[in-house]
Amino acid sequence: MLFTIGVKLRVRTLAQPEIWAGTSLHTLSVVLVFALALLGVGTFAGQAVGMDWRTALLLAFALSFSSTVFAVKSLTESGDMGAMHGRAAIGILIMQDILAVLFLTFSTGKIPSIWSLALLAALLFGRKWLGALIGRSGHGEMVTLCGLFLALVLGAKGFESVGLKADLGALFVGVLVGSHPKAKEVSKSLMGITDLLLVGFFLQIGLEGSMTTQGLLWALFLIALLPLKGLAFFGILTRFRLRARTSWMAGLTLSTYSEFGLIVIALAVGKGWLSSEWLVAMAMALSFSILLISPLSRRAEELYDPISDFLKRFETRGRHPGDLPIRTNGERIAIFGMGRMGLSAYQSLGARFPGQVIGFDRDPAAVEIHRLADRNVHLADATDSDFWERVRVRENIDLVVLAMPKHSSNIQAARTLKRHNFEGVVTATGKFDDEVKQLRDLGLDTAFNIYSEAGSGFAEHVFCVFSQQRPDLANAWKKKTLPNDENKITWPRSPKAAD
Repeated sequence: MLFTIGVKLRVRTLAQPEIWAGTSLHTLSVVLVFALALLGVGTFAGQAVGMDWRTALLLAFALSFSSTVFAVKSLTESGDMGAMHGRAAIGILIMQDILAVLFLTFSTGKIPSIWSLALLAALLFGRKWLGALIGRSGHGEMVTLCGLFLALVLGAKGFESVGLKADLGALFVGVLVGSHPKAKEVSKSLMGITDLLLVGFFLQIGLEGSMTTQGLLWALFLIALLPLKGLAFFGILTRFRLRARTSWMAGLTLSTYSEFGLIVIALAVGKGWLSSEWLVAMAMALSFSILLISPLSRRAEELYDPISDFLKRFETRGRHPGDLPIRTNGERIAIFGMGRMGLSAYQSLGARFPGQVIGFDRDPAAVEIHRLADRNVHLADATDSDFWERVRVRENIDLVVLAMPKHSSNIQAARTLKRHNFEGVVTATGKFDDEVKQLRDLGLDTAFNIYSEAGSGFAEHVFCVFSQQRPDLANAWKKKTLPNDENKITWPRSPKAAD
């Protein structure tokens, strides 16, 4: 899992104040508040619970982490990974994971071998050969084997052999290869194995500990503290000039306890710093937090709309560069999702209606590429209810094209348009017939299967080329008459047919 996190890690993203400073402030505030709460309950319950300030601080530190697995799964399913709140959440998670790895590394108390410097130098200078290894792994099972070799052998085992923590090794190697074009493919190939190993880890914890009444009560108490964690994220992110909606969505995604917190507790139990009862209590609190936040996260937009006016009171006057208002120039056609499908629609409609088309994408890198190509493309999230208020869509836009690659994003954007009573024409794309039906059931004017449309477009191009090369045959086919035998195309026969 740490290898896949390292692949996603971008130092430039972590350098943003809302990421590194926001994570630091949140960790400090949660550790302080949760430790005081745990000490208060421990004092009230008496010596039977064995709560002292060291135990409280260690538990509070473990509770300050958010679930990376839940956040990544949730953002991937909703298509919000590239949205402003998705990028903020992932950046904060990576910072938290780095803190956890540092804690796990220094908690061992081992002094690294002198050979650790040689290993680090070899990996840094051998980065080119690691990229070549990934490039030659193809696209099948070898990609998975390559990922396992990099994460477990080169990273984990390599670092462990020189006295460094295996977790740090997997993270470091992931960072090294993260810029390779196939790094994401390698990371995706390991996700199934990662999930399986996490399930095994949870089962192992369940088998090692036994449930007690006191452990269950502690788990319920930790769940009662959960809203404070989300509120802390919201308050801190708004102080860094993020909009209320962005802070709300990111805070809700991060309002869970973490598998890394569970690993920290497991390490503490193994070293005798905590009783095994806390391991079971933390496992239950983690499970309960995901069960509680998961349905809320799916309905985050619906929950935000009724309380948006209240939450906007906490916004600062200034705005984060990624949350600046959209200024349009009277364009009437809006295309959301400037990938291959969206770009084709942009170019086709732009040729028919010059100056009337504007494109939107929530990936800053994609927007920058389009702007360098002199296209009218802006950074925006179609699922953002505040966005529709900022562009005054009902007065300005007549046609909306939803061409985002994630079906869930198109669905959510269509629902957002419906909530804002958009009266223009709305079209969307889907990859499968059931997706197209789901879009049409939402009341869209039309929805297209991109594969069917791609086939139709390909056939049109084929016929155009064929008409240019053999106009006699093309005209004859149109008239349903065949030319003379000497003008017919003679296709080469296979050896078997000739026999």
